Amino acid sequence: MLAMLVMMIGMFSYSMKTMSIKEAHSKARMAADIVKMGLTTQMLHGTMDKREDFISQIEDMKDTKNLWFIRGEAIKKQYGNGNNNEQPRDKIDSEVLNTGVEKVMYQDNLFSDATYRVTIPYKAEEIGSINCLQCHDVNVGDTLGAITLEIDMNDIKTTSLNIIMYTSIIAFFLIVFINIFFSNLVRPYVSIFDAIKDVMSQAEKGDYSYRIEDASITGEAKEVAQWINTLLIKLQNTLTEIDEKVQIFLANNAIKDSDPLIEVKNTVTRLSNIYLFRQAIEHDEYLDEVYNRLVKILHNEFNLNNFNIFEMDTVNKTVNVVYIGKELICDIDAGCRADRTSSTVDSCNYKDLCKRVIELSDKYSYICIPYTISNELNIVLSIIVSGEEEVKEVHKQIPLIQDYIDAAKPEIVSKKMTEVLEKSARTDTLTGLYNRKFLEENIARISKEQQRSNISYGVLMADIDHFKMINDTYGHDVGDETLRVIASTLKENTRDSDLVIRYGGEEFIIVLYNCNAEYLETIANNIRIAFSKKKIKAGNGESFSKTISIGGAMYPTDSDSFWKVIKYADIAMYYAKSHGRNQVKIIDEEMKKKVDLDSEY
Repeated sequence: MLAMLVMMIGMFSYSMKTMSIKEAHSKARMAADIVKMGLTTQMLHGTMDKREDFISQIEDMKDTKNLWFIRGEAIKKQYGNGNNNEQPRDKIDSEVLNTGVEKVMYQDNLFSDATYRVTIPYKAEEIGSINCLQCHDVNVGDTLGAITLEIDMNDIKTTSLNIIMYTSIIAFFLIVFINIFFSNLVRPYVSIFDAIKDVMSQAEKGDYSYRIEDASITGEAKEVAQWINTLLIKLQNTLTEIDEKVQIFLANNAIKDSDPLIEVKNTVTRLSNIYLFRQAIEHDEYLDEVYNRLVKILHNEFNLNNFNIFEMDTVNKTVNVVYIGKELICDIDAGCRADRTSSTVDSCNYKDLCKRVIELSDKYSYICIPYTISNELNIVLSIIVSGEEEVKEVHKQIPLIQDYIDAAKPEIVSKKMTEVLEKSARTDTLTGLYNRKFLEENIARISKEQQRSNISYGVLMADIDHFKMINDTYGHDVGDETLRVIASTLKENTRDSDLVIRYGGEEFIIVLYNCNAEYLETIANNIRIAFSKKKIKAGNGESFSKTISIGGAMYPTDSDSFWKVIKYADIAMYYAKSHGRNQVKIIDEEMKKKVDLDSEY
C-alpha cells in the first residue's frame, strides 16, 4: 500500500506538472496573439513608434516575467534593424527565425524559480482583412519575426505543491485507515491460514499431533480452527485405534511407515490381500493347491526367485520336499538346523552356520525360516539370496511372509488331516499298501486312461502259500510280520507307477502300468523268487521262509472289463496253487473257461 501511495503521488505530481505547463503554454499563446494583433493594428494606424509602450503593458500582465519581439531578416531589409530590444537574444530566437518552428523551454528546480519560456514565430498571412503582403515585401509563410515570453510559474508551482501535499496527506490517512480496517478484518484469516499451513506441513510428514493454538485468531476463524483441531484429534485417535486393532491379525514386527495414515493404508492393503489369499485356499480341494498359491505369493508379492519349502513331520521324523526353486541347496534328509532349533538360520551373519547346506559360492547366502504349523508339522522356508540389498529386502519381508503362513496354517492343518484320513481310509494299516477301497475307486480312472492312451495294464494276484499254518504255528504277530515282509517285497520289485494293493487277508493285487505279457510274467517270477529268499523272524531266534503263488492276466488283452481281468488273475493264481504252489501262472483260454460268466465280474 505504501508503494501504491508513492506511485499515486508520482502520477499526481506528473499530472499537475503537465497541466501547469499546458496552462502556461495556453497563456503564452494568448499573449502572443494579443501582441501580434496589437502590432498589426499599430502598423495599420501608423503608430508603430508606440510599440514599446504596448509591449511594456503586456509585460506588466500577471505572471509575465519577460517579453520581447525580434525582427526577421525580411523586415530588417525592408524597415531596418529596429532598436536593440528587437534583436535575437540567444540561439533559440535565431533558430525560430531560421526554421519558423515554435520552441518552448521549461526550467524548474526544487529550490529555485520555475519559468516557462515560449518563442512563437510570426509568419506572413493573406487572410481576410489581414494581408501582410500589402506592407511587407515577402511571400505567404515567410517568417516576419518572433515573440518570446517568459512566464513565472512559481504561483502555479506553489499551488500544485500544496494540492499534491494535501492530496498525499489525505491519501496517506485514507491508506492507513484502509490498512487498519483490512488488517483487523483479514488478520484472523491470515493467522489461521498460517496456522493451517504449519499444521498441514507437519501432517504431511506424518505427525498429526500439532494443533492450531494461535490466540490472535478470533471470530469465525477461531471456529474454523476448532473444527480443524477436532478433525485432527479424531483422525489421530482413529488411525491409532485402527492400527492397533488391525495389527492383531498381522505380524507385530512388520516394518512401519513414518506416516500413520500411510501405515493404516498399507496395513489394510496387507490385510485385504491376506484375506483374499485365505479365501482362495479355503476353496482349494488339495494341500498341493495351497502350497502352489503360497509359492506364487512368494514369487509375485515378495519377488523371491530362488527358494525351497520343506514339510517336517515332528512325529515320524520325516521330511517332505514341497517345492524346489532353481536348486536344492541342502541335504534335508540329514536334518535341518532351522527346524531343530526353531530359529532362523542366516548365513549372512555366519557363513558355515548349517553343515547340511551344500557349499555355495561366496556371492550367495541362505536364510532358512522355520514356521510351526501344528504339534506334528513344521514348515521351513529356505531362501537363497545374493548381495547386501537383496539380504536387507528379504529381512524386511520376513514378517510379511509370516502373515501369509499364519493365514495358511488352518488350511494346511485341515487339508493335511484330510489327507491322513483319506490315506487311512484307502490304505491298509498293517502293510501300508493301498486297500481294496482304493482299487475300487481307481478302476474307472484306469479304464479311461487305457482308452485315452491305449496303454496295456498287467494284473497279478498273489497269495501266500499255507498262510493259516503260520498263524496256527507261530501266532498272529508272526503272521502280521509275514504280511509286512511280502508287502515290502512287492514294493521293492515294482515301479512307482505301479499299484500294490492288499486285496484281503493274505491276497495281494499288483497293477503294472504300461505292461506287456512278457514283462508281466517276469515281474511275477521276480516277486516269487525274492519272497522265497526272505527270512521271517518267528521269535526265540528262529526264522523261516515262505512261498507265494501268483496268477496274472492282461488288460484289455484278456478282457475289456477290468474286474473280469482281476477274476482271470484270481483263477490263474488258484490254478498255480492247485498245481503245486510256489509258481506263476498266466491265464490262458483253458483257464478262462472256468470263469463263471454269469458272476458279478
